[in-house]
Amino acid sequence: MDTTRLSSKGQIVIPKAVRDRHGWREGTEFTVEATRDAIVLRPKRRFPATTLDEVAGCLKYDGPPVSLEEMDEGIGRAVTERYGRATKK
Repeated sequence: MDTTRLSSKGQIVIPKAVRDRHGWREGTEFTVEATRDAIVLRPKRRFPATTLDEVAGCLKYDGPPVSLEEMDEGIGRAVTERYGRATKK
């Protein structure tokens, strides 16, 4: 278990191992919830929760129809370009 301490300015450093495990970077905002015997920090959501019905169709596509196979190939190319590895088939 990691430990930390409260500074004279009321700040607490979250241990690096914990930050790395959760992928928290500089500038991450948190909500703070005080309970009877603990404080709970949760990363603040960047976007409000939505449903598929609320966002379906919000990005328009003007090109010709594309098959699922063509979409899979495009995703595979993007993964290879971005991460230097092929997708599993």
